[in-house]
Amino acid sequence: MSESPAAEAAVYLFPVPLSDGTAGRVIPTYNVELIKQIRHFVVENVRSARRFLRSVDRDIVIDDLSFTELSEHTPAADVAAMLAPVEQGQPIGVLSEAGCPAVADPGSDLVAEAQRRGIKVVPLVGPSSILMSLMGSGFNGQSFAFHGYLPIEAKARTAAFRDMERNIRNHRQTQIFIETPYRNNRLIAEMSEKLPRDLLLCVASDISGARESIITLPVAKWRSKNYDYSKIPTIFLLFS
Repeated sequence: MSESPAAEAAVYLFPVPLSDGTAGRVIPTYNVELIKQIRHFVVENVRSARRFLRSVDRDIVIDDLSFTELSEHTPAADVAAMLAPVEQGQPIGVLSEAGCPAVADPGSDLVAEAQRRGIKVVPLVGPSSILMSLMGSGFNGQSFAFHGYLPIEAKARTAAFRDMERNIRNHRQTQIFIETPYRNNRLIAEMSEKLPRDLLLCVASDISGARESIITLPVAKWRSKNYDYSKIPTIFLLFS
């Protein structure tokens, strides 16, 4: 018999597909059964959240749900009020734009407030671009660091490259980071020029999607490789 979960008064963290049209492949049935019981959602983007919920179950009546947006621009003073439903005995679902909420995602502010108040937090299984790219890279999975977006300013960016190389050489630590999708190609070209030829660069693109590509090559080979990752969600990993 399949397990039928009952949602309790808690903050549920629901991973969201990394690529459109893959909900049926990457979202567990357990998560779907919980989602159908929740009426209050804290989301990074309301439009994306509504689209995700429709893809999970077409019988969900979207207009019966309440959505509160929590983005990088949300004032810190507004976060606590988002926990009102759970303090009244109702579950809250947290949705990121893609991947895992609260990981490189403003949902972490809500989770931190819930922890301060002693509210139960339930992280659920689902796609994580950081972990899935690491799994497919062939790099060290026991010691790694995720840096988010690298600095835009040239000197700070170069310094970040140097720091990552030191961590790779001295600590055997995989370095993971992201870029705004339309700048992906530019970043690869920049790394090809600035990084040592023997470093390994993994480019993991459209993970779990129709165009999925996870390729690990020495920096020297990326210099002459033909590629086009423009506007495709991509994770970058460095190792040696």
